[in-house]
Amino acid sequence: MHNADETCGIAQAALVLGDWWNVLVLREVARGHVRFDALATEIGLSRKVLTERLGRLVAQGVLRRSLYQRRPVRYAYLLTDAGAALLPVLVAMQDWGDRWALGDGNVTATAEVDGAEHTRVHALAGTRLPEGLELPGTEGTDLPLVSPDAAATVLFTYPGTGVEWGAIPGAAGCTLENRLFRDAWPDFVRAGVDVRGISTQLVHEQDEFARTEAVPYPLLSDARHQLAAALRLPTFRGAGRLRHKRLIVVVDAQRTVRHTLFPVSDIPHAVDESLRLAAECARGDR
Repeated sequence: MHNADETCGIAQAALVLGDWWNVLVLREVARGHVRFDALATEIGLSRKVLTERLGRLVAQGVLRRSLYQRRPVRYAYLLTDAGAALLPVLVAMQDWGDRWALGDGNVTATAEVDGAEHTRVHALAGTRLPEGLELPGTEGTDLPLVSPDAAATVLFTYPGTGVEWGAIPGAAGCTLENRLFRDAWPDFVRAGVDVRGISTQLVHEQDEFARTEAVPYPLLSDARHQLAAALRLPTFRGAGRLRHKRLIVVVDAQRTVRHTLFPVSDIPHAVDESLRLAAECARGDR
């Protein structure tokens, strides 16, 4: 490096993220693939190169090793605080790629059917949510994505309430969506299904909305982009921050994604359909 780069934050960050394999390793760890063999399989990297990259990321302080087996010795690779702080960078890279490399450059809160984002979201069916992933709720505590007491859980992401979206396609309708889930809440409860609404809004913003609208289910904040990185969820930049595009996933009690609804254009139909699919999942139907 040129000496001038020693005081440049961009240059120092590039030492970590400037390597193709380092970025993909961090992407997979964020997705919950934290063991060596899983990382090698997902990335398609040789054991020698993967060992080198993992050692470098540990030395740089963005990953830490956690022993999970003694004979033979096996480690899981977990994000440190410094590593978790890189998640917004990864999500921003994905957002740029979806918009400029895979898209037409326009800002949109929806997606083309059979486009890259559509394909990525629908490929979630059959995958498990990362173990231990929790998000801040409006009550001031972190909550699991999947309710421990429900036979199935509906997770719906939305751009944000109380925002004037202007001409961004697909962004409007967040208050309507929450009201429809609120009104259908008794039907979800009778079916043994829980609901969680998720946006990148801050906890106090969600809390104010939940109180005003008497929302009976948890609203979770993904302001640190943990869920967006874990599931590679599509985002767009609007009203000053990265926002989730509107989608719905149905997850069973074992944290396995059973159904995905995306893009969501007909919000009332999507709420009704999520109830039907989740009720079937709760009954064990296929």
